[in-house]
Amino acid sequence: MKRLLLLAVIACATISFAGDKEKYSDVKVTVIKDENGKPIRNAAVVLHALSSKGKQEGGGLNLKTDNEGHAHYDSIPFGKLRVQVIMSGFQTWGEDVDINQPEQEVVVKMKPPQKQYSIYDHPGAKPLTIDPDKK
Repeated sequence: MKRLLLLAVIACATISFAGDKEKYSDVKVTVIKDENGKPIRNAAVVLHALSSKGKQEGGGLNLKTDNEGHAHYDSIPFGKLRVQVIMSGFQTWGEDVDINQPEQEVVVKMKPPQKQYSIYDHPGAKPLTIDPDKK
């Protein structure tokens, strides 16, 4: 009788643990150059869970990509996840991703920074003046 009770407890614990596995995802982030698809190593990957209202929750994870441009983390709870990628020489990338599969991959295509535009780029252009008396 004791063995049967012990087996029942172990079976329930195993079923409970297996059920929890479905609520978590192994997330892999792949960071590549947009222009040629080559991997970017040592890019900073920041992961933040989002509340049901879309607000960023405290904490978060900071990861770095390996030589193949991969960063991964196991057991991320299902739900919204804010993914940000930062790398010198590239535009910062960010997106909210819905984590809803046991294994999920996010592919990030990094672009070079865009040119900054200014009125001073055009010869003869006058600078913008703001009159505090006008509203």
